[in-house]
Amino acid sequence: MPGSVAPAAQRYAPLKAQVGDRALLHLKDLEVYAGDTPPSDYSVEMELAALDRFADSLHLDRFHLAGYSGGGFIALAFAGTRPQRLLSLALFEPAMIPGAMTPDEQALADTLRTQLGGLDGAEFMSAFVRLQLKPGVPPPPPPPQQVPGMQKRPAGIAAMMRSFFAFRFDRDLLRAGDFPAFLGYGDLTHEVESVKASVLAGLFADVRVKRFAGVHHFVPPGQIYTAEHAQALENLWARASGPELALE
Repeated sequence: MPGSVAPAAQRYAPLKAQVGDRALLHLKDLEVYAGDTPPSDYSVEMELAALDRFADSLHLDRFHLAGYSGGGFIALAFAGTRPQRLLSLALFEPAMIPGAMTPDEQALADTLRTQLGGLDGAEFMSAFVRLQLKPGVPPPPPPPQQVPGMQKRPAGIAAMMRSFFAFRFDRDLLRAGDFPAFLGYGDLTHEVESVKASVLAGLFADVRVKRFAGVHHFVPPGQIYTAEHAQALENLWARASGPELALE
């Protein structure tokens, strides 16, 4: 599952190229972008139910799940509420961890809500990117507005943030999963990523964490899903039980 900016086909194209025919990747876009505007009743539960339906349509009782950014939040919520469906869980910089936040997590969340409030369009996207980078890291150039679906992103991101804060979740649910997990993050993204890594390392019984050098949340997908990253995911899938490799 992708994040709130690039669709799944764009986000995971480099990963598909890296793994070739060694794994079958099924790409699931976020429901928040299913229409021209976010659904008026949009919620995390809507995303979870849609992921259930998607897996059912592929006749997958259990599967390997991967999520980036906002998709990482959904993946964590799915792992906590439906652990019996997962063979493994792979994350890259989940937007948030569901449940009660640590003070450092709360500080960034409060900053995002405060500084993004009232912004729209290009101003919203510029602030959204800048606030998630380490001080001194230059933001990437804004994507061209003519990219299909880009005009949906500010409203979609705002709807996702509201739904994430409203979602009630007990982080201890993640302790019950019997699947292996992997978390990757970049060393140029905001320092809260290392905080989230520490939190997740304490919740999963079997988790590997890797920090990637020279990477931040908004670099092109090919700089995230490198051969090194793909190998880490293939190692994760090999550690998990199951007759086939299937990635959401």
